[in-house]
Amino acid sequence: MFEKGEYVVYGTNGPCLVEEITKLKMPGCDARRKYYVLRPVTTNKSVIYSPVDNEKVVMRKVATREEAAELLREIPSIAEASVENEKLREATYKSIMKESDLSKWVGMIKMLLSRRKIRESQGRKFTSIDERYLKEAEDLLDSELCLALGEDRDTVRKMLADTLTDAAEQNA
Repeated sequence: MFEKGEYVVYGTNGPCLVEEITKLKMPGCDARRKYYVLRPVTTNKSVIYSPVDNEKVVMRKVATREEAAELLREIPSIAEASVENEKLREATYKSIMKESDLSKWVGMIKMLLSRRKIRESQGRKFTSIDERYLKEAEDLLDSELCLALGEDRDTVRKMLADTLTDAAEQNA
């Protein structure tokens, strides 16, 4: 169980602050069940109510500063994700995102960046599905690393871009 004041990652909503753990008196909610009241750090406009015993959505602690630094060091050695069946490309992306695993998000980002480069070299456009999942993975990774490292988004994006560029050059 998480504690009030703790930061967690809630599915693909990114980092959230546990504002409260309470029983809700709202229509459609079991009054005997405890809920986390979560506030996403990327927006103050929404609140998420999740049962404490929710097993449908992956919920985990935000990476520590040390874990985030280690991830940045490991980026060059993280393998690109792969899609075994082109007809299941989007399902593969969804599955990777739902796992809420930073290394897998990096692998997907690396794969999508490579895919974009290949498609552009062939004179083809990057698909809207690829673009959407690349942005989602980058945004979730950025927001968690910002929180873990105590850095602003521009600094984290530059660190990631530099690391991913170095990794791509090593693999070329």
